[in-house]
Amino acid sequence: MKNTLIILGSFIISCCGTSQSSSTSKTTLDPKPNANTESTVITYAESITAKELKDYLYTFAGDDFEGRDTGEPGQKKAAEYLKKQYQRMGIPSPLGGDDYFQEIPKSYFRGDIQASENVLAFIEGTEKPEEIVVLSAHYDHVGKDSSGNIYNGADDDGSGTVSLLEIADAFIQAKKDGNGPKRSILFLHVTGEEKGLYGSRFYTENPVFPLENTVTDLNIDMIGRIDEKHEDEDKNNYVYLIGSDRLSTELHEISEEANTKYTKLDLDYTYNAENDPNRFYFRSDHYNFAKHNVPIIFYFNGVHEDYHKPSDTPDKIEYDLMAKRAQLVFYTAWEVANRSERIVVDGAKEKK
Repeated sequence: MKNTLIILGSFIISCCGTSQSSSTSKTTLDPKPNANTESTVITYAESITAKELKDYLYTFAGDDFEGRDTGEPGQKKAAEYLKKQYQRMGIPSPLGGDDYFQEIPKSYFRGDIQASENVLAFIEGTEKPEEIVVLSAHYDHVGKDSSGNIYNGADDDGSGTVSLLEIADAFIQAKKDGNGPKRSILFLHVTGEEKGLYGSRFYTENPVFPLENTVTDLNIDMIGRIDEKHEDEDKNNYVYLIGSDRLSTELHEISEEANTKYTKLDLDYTYNAENDPNRFYFRSDHYNFAKHNVPIIFYFNGVHEDYHKPSDTPDKIEYDLMAKRAQLVFYTAWEVANRSERIVVDGAKEKK
């Protein structure tokens, strides 16, 4: 996650309160989002496992990738690694052929930052392929310090990056079984988040698919740890959600009901408050979609003592909890991708 606040300019989004849950007067989830049974959907979700996340993360947040600093050799190695994983899974690039990289030139960045690239993979929808569900996570981190200490960024944002890989694997297996999503899904690994949300800004300014066709962005940035507020055993089955109700009441309700039905996490909206001094809503890659009126959800575990330190390492990740959080993203994406109608953008909180 970016460590400094983004200049907001003139763009203002109406903000929401701190309620731990919301009540609805109707059933939001489609009773039959497609031909798949509930047990089938659960089977795909449960293919997202703690073991596989751990295997991915010990590689991705290892020293070989040198802290994944934007434009540096370690980040380039990480990009190649992601490309190889998608090729192994049989998930193509939307750019065609062997090209999984959306190139960002050096001139786009401020300061002495070298050219970099977003990594894109794509599963085409079976019925509404022109409508795009984006799942995003940044794969860069902050590199090394002057003493050579490597900042591995296991939680920030190795956790989100490898969760995207597992979610993608679940979706492609569904497609191979004849249960592919109705809408297309773009797996978007963005670079330069730590430098100022560069990768996601570049994508939204140069979208591969028109933003007006983008249904939502579900953004994962740090879902592998437990923060101080939730350290007690009776409080640690949680995830922070930010932004889910700011642009689409329907998206918020889908998220709530998917959690109630499947993952049963405690959804904490503390950082979604209008007066939240941390202003996390503006500090990760979903923001560049939200400012273009694309509904978003930001999944987050909160900061911890190893945030932006060399001690953010894979051995400190809560893998079982991380898997459950990733499954919530999958269930929500599944519903959004397969429901009969596109979710409505209603400027949710502006109406309340």
